[in-house]
Amino acid sequence: MALQVGSVLISDSLDDSCRRILEQAGIKVVIKTGLTKEQLQEEIKDHDGLIVRSATKVTADIIKAGKKLKIIGRAGTGVDNIDQDASTEQGIIVMNTPGGNTLSAVELTCTMVLVLSRHLPQAHVSLKEGRWDRKKYMGMEVMGKTLAIVGLGRIGREVATRMQSFGMRTIGYDPLVPAEEASKFDVEFMELKELWPLADFITVHTPLIPQTRGLINEEVFRACKKGVYVINCARGGIIDEDDLVDALNSGQCGGAGLDVFVEEPPKNRALVDHPNVVVTPHLGASTTEAQLRVAKEIAEQIVDASKGKSYFGVVNAPALDTANQPAAKPWVGLVQQLAQLASSTIQKITDVQVTSNQKRLLRTLQVAALTGVMKVSNREANLVSGPLLAKAAGVKGSYATSDDNNVTVVVSGEGGKTCLTGCVYGDKAFLTGKHACYTVCTSML
Repeated sequence: MALQVGSVLISDSLDDSCRRILEQAGIKVVIKTGLTKEQLQEEIKDHDGLIVRSATKVTADIIKAGKKLKIIGRAGTGVDNIDQDASTEQGIIVMNTPGGNTLSAVELTCTMVLVLSRHLPQAHVSLKEGRWDRKKYMGMEVMGKTLAIVGLGRIGREVATRMQSFGMRTIGYDPLVPAEEASKFDVEFMELKELWPLADFITVHTPLIPQTRGLINEEVFRACKKGVYVINCARGGIIDEDDLVDALNSGQCGGAGLDVFVEEPPKNRALVDHPNVVVTPHLGASTTEAQLRVAKEIAEQIVDASKGKSYFGVVNAPALDTANQPAAKPWVGLVQQLAQLASSTIQKITDVQVTSNQKRLLRTLQVAALTGVMKVSNREANLVSGPLLAKAAGVKGSYATSDDNNVTVVVSGEGGKTCLTGCVYGDKAFLTGKHACYTVCTSML
């Protein structure tokens, strides 16, 4: 499924390699940075794609104004400056570059551990101001200390590997990483409540979502060793800023290294001006190498999507990359059309179920079925928006395995249900009966 991308707007400063790669693929590029919300709403009407860093806030109003918009690319990891629900509802792909700034964020985090342990910024300022305070800035070695890592994705595990080389014990938690996987990079997996009493340093590497907002708070500080150090180079808000100030003032927290804040630039001067806090102005991805890497990667990913080659980096439609694989395309197309056909005979649809022996594709086929159901009432529904539209309409999706080579779609609602079965031979899809093909359909591709 190739994405028709004729024109892309770049609204934040990016390395020029981004523009060159897009233009070499025949995509028109317009660069306009520093736009107001109103200016962006007007400009976005003319473009199929939008590329941003963190400065541009892609709100629901901007997304609705983008009548031609098909894809939003974030040159970086975090996508909290993009309204994903509004994008998904409109069938617009949101894509990031998950590994582009990993090493830069990792190195900044490790730097924070070291400068906190030796009070380097404070000692630097003291000497610059003419003082020689050797005793005042007595530090500690990190050798033998325990680093608790919350979030064991790309950044968390790379931080672990580097700090292990300093002799630190690494413990950690991630709801998506099993203990066996964590042990492969020498992190002792523990539940959150088990981490706090053991940690000399805590570093967070999670997205900012409702479950992680205020994750490090007064209750956590009380559970920690007195003098624990905390580091946040991920997203502002994961550490409760008011609770952190209180913990710093009481000595329960010995110091903090912060690259991100709830408000940027930060207005909480009690935190920024605290003598035991090391602060930087959101520099996690601010290296020459990271900026070159994310600019190239987002351009290449958009070009790949425009050619139907890959949907790597899509964050709001996980089924899309699988659905685009050659072996999956006919099955996805078949299920979508079966669901659409079956839905035309049912009033007030409540459920759609897919049964298939294609175990690897079952979740993707469920998305295709929900999309097919929604296409009856909304022709613009696609594999991005289908599941969200179905949820809003009260339609539930499910899947089950079977032993035969057919796929069955059952659409249920008031007054009964409709069951249709199909099969795929080569790259062509067919409507079948229970035991044999009796109606041949044209290719679904």
